[in-house]
Amino acid sequence: MASERASTPQSSSKQSSSLSSSPMSSRMQTLQVDSVQRWMEDLRHMTEVECMCVLQAKPIGVEEDSHQGELIVTSGITAGDHVARNNLQTLLRRALVVSTELGKMFQRLEKGRWQRVHSTAVRANCHVRSLVHEYSAARNTPPEMQKYEKSLLEKCMELTNITERCLHTDDEFFLKSMREAIHEILTDVSDSFSNMIDMALANEIRVLIKQIESSDCIQTIGSAISNLLSLTQDGPQLCSIIAKEGAVVALFKICRQDRFRDLYAHALRTVASICCVEEGINQLDKVDGILCLADILTDDSSVEAARAEAAAVVAQITSPHHTSTQHLASFLESMHDIVTALIKLCESASCGEVFLLASAALANITFFDSMACEILLQLNAIHILLQACKDRQRVDTPYSKDQVVTILANLSVLEACASDVLQEQGIERLLLLLGEKPSSSNPSEVAACERVQQKAAVTLARLSRDPDLAQTAIQLKAVPRLIELCRSPTERNNSDSVLVACLAALRRLAAGCPDSIEAADHQQLIKPRLVDSFLLCSNMEESFV
Repeated sequence: MASERASTPQSSSKQSSSLSSSPMSSRMQTLQVDSVQRWMEDLRHMTEVECMCVLQAKPIGVEEDSHQGELIVTSGITAGDHVARNNLQTLLRRALVVSTELGKMFQRLEKGRWQRVHSTAVRANCHVRSLVHEYSAARNTPPEMQKYEKSLLEKCMELTNITERCLHTDDEFFLKSMREAIHEILTDVSDSFSNMIDMALANEIRVLIKQIESSDCIQTIGSAISNLLSLTQDGPQLCSIIAKEGAVVALFKICRQDRFRDLYAHALRTVASICCVEEGINQLDKVDGILCLADILTDDSSVEAARAEAAAVVAQITSPHHTSTQHLASFLESMHDIVTALIKLCESASCGEVFLLASAALANITFFDSMACEILLQLNAIHILLQACKDRQRVDTPYSKDQVVTILANLSVLEACASDVLQEQGIERLLLLLGEKPSSSNPSEVAACERVQQKAAVTLARLSRDPDLAQTAIQLKAVPRLIELCRSPTERNNSDSVLVACLAALRRLAAGCPDSIEAADHQQLIKPRLVDSFLLCSNMEESFV
């Protein structure tokens, strides 16, 4: 689910990371003139921290488009409505700078480039001291964080001093022993810095959550939710911190109050992002979040955007990638209502993003409970999904088709499915899906097309247990298409999984109607063991087609 939504819904509005963007009031300033830039970089490495702090209050340069190697000078933390956002942006930006410097130092230490090791240590020391000074000035630092700050600053100074000693000797034995000592100190600095940043981020997150819980102003709450959502894009580690600080609980409180209906979609999108980690799902389970999702999905007065984001949360928590399944016990209690609401959302979706979210949730649900498949058959899901495939407003990408064919593949294990597929001319649609091609070289799109082809072949193989359906497939020339996919690597996007699925489908059709396959094809693709046919086809060149 995560990869599909990265290309459309879930992260379409959140592609940019907090680490690489800054608010309007804290724009990074850059210096474009090479000679002056070089002088400023050298000066930065030699000045005292107090001087650096003064410099950071001065705007230098005019261009926003910075390139690697340009001098970045922050403009400090401003007051007002955006203080929380600025604190977070500055903290994350400085953390990235320090982490980059420490990474460079590890590399240069291994190469024994002592001059650069020392200059990097000085630079990292300046950045750390500046970060601590600036953050402390903007926020009351918690006592436990103060301990890390003091220890970190001492270690940074020790690192600077010890690397300076290595500049004044050529004694290899001494340098070797110093390398080990520096490596140990550098590791301590990295660990201490990481812990301090986690504490600072947790502190900022608590401020945002307090705004969500205590404010009655929709604008204030919406701004706090936006900041949390932005933070979730910086990786699972931050999502874990956000979850542990109680964000999921606070967001579901919003979703249970009618006066905040306009915030439901925004809050649920943030919940979906947080639930990429187990801590988020556990928090959702503790506050009966699934019941809240079911209420929003089944409420006809809920706007489509809110129901779509509720579907996104369902898709996230039912993802097969999660190792913990404890939360699914409570999900089963509401499954009938949720599945019913999701298939209705697929039918009424106004755009491809809404359809993708609803169908992705259904696809995940059909994996872990066969009862969901039976419910979908009763709700005429095959008709709804196959009709949607004809509507480019709803099914407009390989990612959406992937969800549809996943549901069809899981439904096809039920015998009753074959008659519905025949009635809705589903074999024709499966053959079209077997020809799915990426429109670009984008790796995620190529992978989605491979999944579509593979699952279409799997569905065809399962459905071909029914003699009438197998006969229809043969009449519609499914066999030549499957043979082409087996023999031509480019037709199957060079995918081995598609090859295996097509060989299986071909053998299933041949078992019911041997005369549908020519002798040469039977000799190579049907008669040998599956693994032998696979090896033969996987080594074929285009000239065999």
